[in-house]
Amino acid sequence: MEGDPATAAPRTRIQQRNMRRVLDAALEVFSAQGFRGATLDQIAELAGLSKPNLLYYFPSKEAIHHQLLADLMDTWLDPLRELDPAGDPMDEILGYMRRKLEMSRAMPRESRLFANEILQGAPRIGPALEGELKRLVDEKAGVIAGWMEAGRLAPMDPHHLIFSIWALTQHYADFDVQVRAVLGPGHDPFAEAGGLLDTLYRKALTT
Repeated sequence: MEGDPATAAPRTRIQQRNMRRVLDAALEVFSAQGFRGATLDQIAELAGLSKPNLLYYFPSKEAIHHQLLADLMDTWLDPLRELDPAGDPMDEILGYMRRKLEMSRAMPRESRLFANEILQGAPRIGPALEGELKRLVDEKAGVIAGWMEAGRLAPMDPHHLIFSIWALTQHYADFDVQVRAVLGPGHDPFAEAGGLLDTLYRKALTT
């Protein structure tokens, strides 16, 4: 799409601001409605732009969704990238868990956007899952396996350890309404979850 305003660097602050307004509105709509339920009219209205103005920046709903997912994938992998092979194994695993939990607290809409895409079979990010994400997970699983083989962590399948961290942290973003309904007022789900998950993984991984 050479020459498309959606893929070129914005030339003015107004363009930058409007593109950000579109993407932020789209994130809200897609995370609530899913890709199929979202419409350009909904996104334009929430962004405070006319539909023709929105289409100047992005030629279709698919283009907006693709841009959101492309931006999100890089952010989504950052906490795992930070797992340091030279660090203390327990500190590194618990640090990764805490970063994922904080991401769920700070980015619930992004988490739901990602979850919706996966539930639909990942039609737009399948290649990224099989490429960049798989390579990074395999690399860090290899680091964890090395720690386990050296007796520094209790043995278990490192891939499924990573999957469990995804599941137990992202639950608090994807099922936020359910969690808060069950806990009731006066609770901080993320603070409470952090303490429990710290204990859970520390006990599971201690040799």
